[in-house]
Amino acid sequence: MTSLPAATDKSLGLVIDLDTCVGCQACAVACKEWNTTGYHAPLSDLDPYGPAASGTWLNRVHGFEAGEGASGRTVHFPRSCLHCVDAPCVTVCPTGASYKRVEDGIVLVDEELCIGCGLCAWACPYGARELDQSEGVMKKCTLCVDRIYNDNFSEADRSPACVKACPVGARHFGDLADADSEVSRLVAERRGFDLMPESGCRPTNKYLPPRPLAGTGAPDALVPADDGEPGGFLGWLDRALSA
Repeated sequence: MTSLPAATDKSLGLVIDLDTCVGCQACAVACKEWNTTGYHAPLSDLDPYGPAASGTWLNRVHGFEAGEGASGRTVHFPRSCLHCVDAPCVTVCPTGASYKRVEDGIVLVDEELCIGCGLCAWACPYGARELDQSEGVMKKCTLCVDRIYNDNFSEADRSPACVKACPVGARHFGDLADADSEVSRLVAERRGFDLMPESGCRPTNKYLPPRPLAGTGAPDALVPADDGEPGGFLGWLDRALSA
């Protein structure tokens, strides 16, 4: 089994604005494209045009209908690895293939050590691990480590492919261990929250809840309560994800 580092120097991760995301899938497509061309083992697609098409995607966007009538809306929910502080996928790995980096907190998979046993996928409460059936190894979001540390890129381009591709600026990347970073300020100002905090995984990635619907005059159960706890939204999200 693999142990987790006692602490990391940084906590690089994403902040995703659910109020802004329009579900265009640009992030998912950009992720697929970048990791297929840059990965040493391309992300597979099996029978992509057949009736039982399947493939490996490191980033997915789900759409949910929430509320009814004037207070109803569609919420688009991007989902990928959350690079948890207490990552169960790391501690259950029997070969040490899954590990969390001390220097930036990113959770990665050493595909040379991965045996495709699937224990990490079973341990992850977020469904963020996928087995690449053609390669027989587990795949997951890497926060595009081959982009963010690439000196051949301009500073503006050293961010994950999904962040660069988002046309509405719903995805933000930075150091969540730095209280003065842009992402940390967003979390503080917009009541950002952990997904499924009851899991105890302490995900690095955060989500920003929807803002109130403008001009409807209708109550919005998805908006956080005045005490700062997004209970109504989190309750709805838990029900949507478990449906």
